[in-house]
Amino acid sequence: MAVLGDNRYGKDGIRLVQVVRDGRRHEIRDLTVATSLAGDFDDAHVVGDQSAVLPTDTQKNTVYAYAREHGVATIEEFAMVLARHFVSDVAPVHSARVRVEEHAWQRALVDGSEHDHTFLRHGPQTRTTEVTVTAEGTSVVSGVRDLVLLKSTGSEFSGFLVDRYTTLAATDDRVMATSLTARWRYGVLPTGFDQAHANVRDVLVSRFGALHSLALQQTLWEMGRAVVDGGADQPDVDHVELVAPNLHHVLVDLEPFGLDNPGEVFVATDRPYGLIEVTVRRD
Repeated sequence: MAVLGDNRYGKDGIRLVQVVRDGRRHEIRDLTVATSLAGDFDDAHVVGDQSAVLPTDTQKNTVYAYAREHGVATIEEFAMVLARHFVSDVAPVHSARVRVEEHAWQRALVDGSEHDHTFLRHGPQTRTTEVTVTAEGTSVVSGVRDLVLLKSTGSEFSGFLVDRYTTLAATDDRVMATSLTARWRYGVLPTGFDQAHANVRDVLVSRFGALHSLALQQTLWEMGRAVVDGGADQPDVDHVELVAPNLHHVLVDLEPFGLDNPGEVFVATDRPYGLIEVTVRRD
């Protein structure tokens, strides 16, 4: 016999742009929000009874209403307010998960000065969070997607396993680049999410740059370890997940044109690419 397993439902791809009007100088919060609820929804699946189901359109409307009523101080705080509302105020809901992505803007320079209400999209990187609220408590996982990093030296790759299909040459000096996705869970919620996020991101970037890399795997381990080990001035993080495509830069053969190429001219390839994934946890 078939038995209904775990199930959730919600609204994805909710686009929210909030203009914070503080006098002449405005701020922009540009978000994509997803809600997902779990609870007493078996009858909705098994017999088509929707009496316990809060429509996903209502969930979308709640996001917009809460943006107006509570504002968006940080995406983590906004996600927590939303998730706690669904668990506390909607009786059939036992667990609520809210994911938020923030698309950053920076002020445009107009006549040499930052303009009060003109903005430029800031790079490809996207700040993320996923907040889950249950009766047992609140879990906050923050992160960043498409953090593009490159080091032009200080990376090598050699001593790898070779079989009859291997054509890759070992190298002791290569360009190493990636578009990093990182997600970390706070063991203790920080008092300031903006600063905590900036601190973790800075640790990741710093370790990527400082380490002489023997492989991207080793680099990711060291980046994750630096975040989890932390320090007195770092947020409490109990695990970090890192996903890193190896964005290859291939040295171009210029000999047919009578030219040397001492590690200066490369072709950047976007596919296929190696994909390295690692999770570093506190023991």
